[in-house]
Amino acid sequence: MVHVIKPPTPLTNIDFSRTVFLAGSIEMGTAEEWQTQVAESLTNTNLTLLNPRRDRWDPTWKQSITNPQFRTQVEWELDAQTQATMIVMYFAPSTQSPITLLELGLFANSGKLTVCCPDGFWRQGNVEIVCQRYQIPMVATLDDLTQAIHNRFD
Repeated sequence: MVHVIKPPTPLTNIDFSRTVFLAGSIEMGTAEEWQTQVAESLTNTNLTLLNPRRDRWDPTWKQSITNPQFRTQVEWELDAQTQATMIVMYFAPSTQSPITLLELGLFANSGKLTVCCPDGFWRQGNVEIVCQRYQIPMVATLDDLTQAIHNRFD
């Protein structure tokens, strides 16, 4: 059975050998809750999903290093990606996803990435070039992304 962990849950006592970080479009109110769709598709797997979409996010939090709630969130995400076995990224066409673009650059050389960048994403060409250069597998749909997760762990 799939296990989902979200911030601010501590990343201690986790067996990271079968973990997938769900990086990608969140942009509250703009991006679909694609993470839930992926988790539902993986219900019968023995995986731990690290989902950065916090249940109680406060959009009024100042996005500053001096804000403890914001800093905890960002550090949780960076720590989770660093420790995860696999990182999947989804670039929703209705978003700009600047943080996901940043994370693509941070983890391009990690060997952990699989990217889903459907037609219509505003910087699809940039994503395609980075994926090609760093030999990052790229898929076109969320169903294909879920299949890539199955393929990695089956």
